Amino acid sequence: MTRLTTPDGTTYEVRTSGSGPTVLLIHGFTGRASDWTPFLQPLHRSGRRTIVVDLLGHGRSDAPADPDRHAIQHQAADIAGILRSLGVASTVVVGYSMGARVALRLAITEPGLVRGLVLESPSAGIADPRDRAARAAADAGLADQLERDGLDAFLETWEAAPLFASERLLPAAVQTHIHEARRRNRAAALAASLRGAGQGQMDPLIDRLRLIRCPTLVVTGALDAVGIERARVVAQRIPSVRMLILPGIGHAPHREAPLRFRRLLIDQLATWSSS
Repeated sequence: MTRLTTPDGTTYEVRTSGSGPTVLLIHGFTGRASDWTPFLQPLHRSGRRTIVVDLLGHGRSDAPADPDRHAIQHQAADIAGILRSLGVASTVVVGYSMGARVALRLAITEPGLVRGLVLESPSAGIADPRDRAARAAADAGLADQLERDGLDAFLETWEAAPLFASERLLPAAVQTHIHEARRRNRAAALAASLRGAGQGQMDPLIDRLRLIRCPTLVVTGALDAVGIERARVVAQRIPSVRMLILPGIGHAPHREAPLRFRRLLIDQLATWSSS
């Protein structure tokens, strides 16, 4: 584990392992770098160096009090600096949900740094200003709940959302593992993340997706109706893209079908390496 500090003094938890071409993996909201642990050794065996990072407000990374410091564009810039400090000239970026939004911003603003994208349940933001304002208000309400009622009460609400209905079909032991991983975060830190990095606060990227020139794989689950439409918006606008809709899976394929997701990830990396 490595603590890396940005020029303004903000510290990220970053972990690097393996050797070979680099793969950066970015978690989603309520997650952390360790969410990707089951995928690291298989990636190492396939000849990859892996980098995982706790986003701001998550895991062991800082949680600045100013919500704006959590903004997607700032975190993408931070990660670009972290990659350069680690000597990475280019990397494939794997991003899930919130992490996919960071990955998209990184690919748009740092095209020379990103040689491939794997976007799991991505969104390019909310284009309509009224819808964006409504989402910002909803996220602010969730942040208030976190600060008022604590993490456990928030997770009871969060995990009951329709977005995660398919997770409730997983074996009880798997559901418990996912829940306990979420509980390792801090209520105030997640609240700051919601206020600064939620979709309602994010500058929409829809009109800039055409600028992405690296090969891209978009993955979503067939049971995530809202997520499929968001992912299609992304896939329709990136020039070099392939989209996969996985049957019987919801918003988080890497959690709900880890073996399938691992195989398609490693196969895609091998295809890009040979092309």
